[in-house]
Amino acid sequence: MCKYDRYPETRVTGHDDDAWEGAEAVAAKLAEFSALSDYTLVVECYPGVDDEVLELVRSAFRPDAVVLSDDAFYDGDELTARMQPHLTDDRVRGVMYYGRLEDFVDPAALEAARGRLPEHGRTLVYGVGAGLVATGDTFVYCDLARWEIELRYRAGMPNFRAHNEDEDALRKVKRGYFVEWRIADKRKMEVFDRVDFFLDSNVAGTPKLATGDAVRDGLCAVVGGPFRLVPYFDPGVWGGQWMRDVCGLDPEADNYAWSFAGVPEENSLYLRIGDVRVEVPAQDLVLSHPVELLGMPVYCRFGAEFPIRFDLLDTMGGQNLSLQVHPLTEYIRSRFGMAYTQDESYYVLDVGEGGGVFLGLKERVDRDAFERDLRLAQEGGPSFPAEKYVNLFPAKKHDHFLIPAGTLHCSAANAMVLEISATPYDFTFKMWDWDRLGLDGLPRPIHIEEGLANIQWDRTTGWVRENLVNATYVVHDGDDYLEEHTGLHELEFIETRRFTSRGVTEHDATGGFHMLNLVDGASAVVESPEGAFAPLTVHYAETFIVPAAAGRYTVRPESEGERIMFVQAYVRQR
Repeated sequence: MCKYDRYPETRVTGHDDDAWEGAEAVAAKLAEFSALSDYTLVVECYPGVDDEVLELVRSAFRPDAVVLSDDAFYDGDELTARMQPHLTDDRVRGVMYYGRLEDFVDPAALEAARGRLPEHGRTLVYGVGAGLVATGDTFVYCDLARWEIELRYRAGMPNFRAHNEDEDALRKVKRGYFVEWRIADKRKMEVFDRVDFFLDSNVAGTPKLATGDAVRDGLCAVVGGPFRLVPYFDPGVWGGQWMRDVCGLDPEADNYAWSFAGVPEENSLYLRIGDVRVEVPAQDLVLSHPVELLGMPVYCRFGAEFPIRFDLLDTMGGQNLSLQVHPLTEYIRSRFGMAYTQDESYYVLDVGEGGGVFLGLKERVDRDAFERDLRLAQEGGPSFPAEKYVNLFPAKKHDHFLIPAGTLHCSAANAMVLEISATPYDFTFKMWDWDRLGLDGLPRPIHIEEGLANIQWDRTTGWVRENLVNATYVVHDGDDYLEEHTGLHELEFIETRRFTSRGVTEHDATGGFHMLNLVDGASAVVESPEGAFAPLTVHYAETFIVPAAAGRYTVRPESEGERIMFVQAYVRQR
């Protein structure tokens, strides 16, 4: 029986009457403010919130005047022009924008919006950056998870004030990632502590409202102990069948390629407030509690960014991933404004017949021939002969393949991989995609030039086998447990340890958060030796995070004497 929990949540105590679910209940709560004659209700929105929220608030509050803050921004064409240096012409990658929401506000239009505020009566100020127009008597923030925004882009939603409904969804996501979400997150944190109510608009037709104190206390509860993010799953051209059974997914779906369950920048948190389950972007936790979550040494190094991610790549019964390489640090910094690059590794959870990992170049590869064959294949010539140039290492369960930036790689078909990596966005230079189109019917993005600029040509068979394939050594081997160092490579900042045990193992995240996955065994229990947090039960293949604020913790099998194995990752302290 599948035990994988797709809906992990944290219960928020002391706020049983502080959340409301459904349009009727939310409207009734907001209608309380309509009894006041002179009152300003400010509802600030994250970009992507649906207009149904405006209609709900308007009908409940019954304002005498409505001021839309979106009108204070430059129009769509002007916004695009101002963003263009950061959007670039590439389908998936731009240049990180480090400015503020106000950079895209038309000062004259903002003053005009403020001038439309009446002196008396009920006034609704609504939209992105609404708090720039008025402080208001009650401040509501309407939040939205990034994954939901991506799904809406696919369904035709345009970017903020843009008219790009029919544009490639990848380009919409790029605009969100490199500009819109950056400035929106920064703006959200500026008002976060003064929000009276958070409005969860992730499920169309089912809004949820919670007091600001309930949500903030919920995030405090989350960061005090181990927790899981809400996983999401997505199909792909190379997707497999393994996660369908293990994670209890839709049996009618063609495949599942990815699972993201350990990426706070992308995933959500569920807070159980009374009888209502409220969805909150996990990024809110990273930005509001960075030191408690990350630990001071990690925070000082990375700022309010969660630098490690776990995700699942399923090619069991599927196809090879694209042959790819990640950029070197100087390249990603100088070209894209990113502080660090996507070093990673593949931890093999399961493998089928012929399963393995393409990793590194073969000895004495002719670089000119390699490049010529790549270009010919991309131009419609003969398929690229990958196995002529790239090592294919057979894999078995619990193998760990290390992939520092600049190493050519991809998972082959019939492998189930736990990918442990640094968290920069989609900085994968695909060099060959096996003559196929994406699920959208378009050629998948290929970046031969950038790939060639970053390949480390000296990472050939012998070096790779010695340094990147199961570079494992024993840290502790006793009757109580086995601890092994499994990676990552010395060039990477992530340390990974594998623990095998039938009893209790002790750990300490005080110096920096730990991210873990139960890679073998049915279930395990994470506990505090001092009773500082409630125990967390995790199941096979589930990813969980232990914040620095949780401090010391133990892991044991849920069933006494059962053998469990888990992988633990953290930022290596130099």
